[in-house]
Amino acid sequence: MPLNTLKDKVVWITGGGSGIGLAGGIELAKAGAHVVISGRSRETLSAGEKQIRAAGSGESIALDVGQQQEVSRAAQAILKRHGHIDILINSAGINNPKRNFRNVSLDTWDQIVAVNLSGMFYCCHAVLPGMRERKDGLIINVSSWAGRYASTLTGPGYNATKHAVVALTESINMEECANGIRATSILPGEVATPILEKRPVPPTPEVRARMLQPEDLGATILYLATLPPRACVNELIISPTWNRFYLGGFETAK
Repeated sequence: MPLNTLKDKVVWITGGGSGIGLAGGIELAKAGAHVVISGRSRETLSAGEKQIRAAGSGESIALDVGQQQEVSRAAQAILKRHGHIDILINSAGINNPKRNFRNVSLDTWDQIVAVNLSGMFYCCHAVLPGMRERKDGLIINVSSWAGRYASTLTGPGYNATKHAVVALTESINMEECANGIRATSILPGEVATPILEKRPVPPTPEVRARMLQPEDLGATILYLATLPPRACVNELIISPTWNRFYLGGFETAK
């Protein structure tokens, strides 16, 4: 399908200042969409917005998706300025070095759930009424390999929330397919993004070079966004060919 099908589309990307969200935003901006990125770090957002604008049309909104009122205000601001949100990409996600049952705190658990799950729900809830009214809309939720295959590497909070992302995405399809709305869970294996710095033992540059790169996920997001409205990819699992979940070789702090 020609990439110019995204002309005049408005895309909202959470966690859009870096990593997967930014890579997707760049590709969609190149394809003609107007891309609104949001995130908690104004510095990261400013740098990301420059890259989006270099690729096409875009802007940024500072936002903590774990705060429902902030999500509502951001959605209303986008709708007031542009009139519609055609594509929502939930890419905001966190983890913590102290992530396993032996060392995770209750506050850390609450933070992971607030961003990875509640924040995603808040954003979906904010855009669905407009999509229903137009009988059209695409929601892409970034889950994880951990959303299908739990591991001690990622920890219970990340495992649980990323499994929940898959379930929530399919709930959207079950309830909203009759309204022309489709949703996809992307479940990537290891991607060389800044979240790797939050691991107990961050991977070496040599290991990161063999992982998926953000631009690989950008191309994946572009593919999903340019499919015809009749086509729904419910889940998409993508992993590095050199997959350490198959090969082993992970280091974890004791």
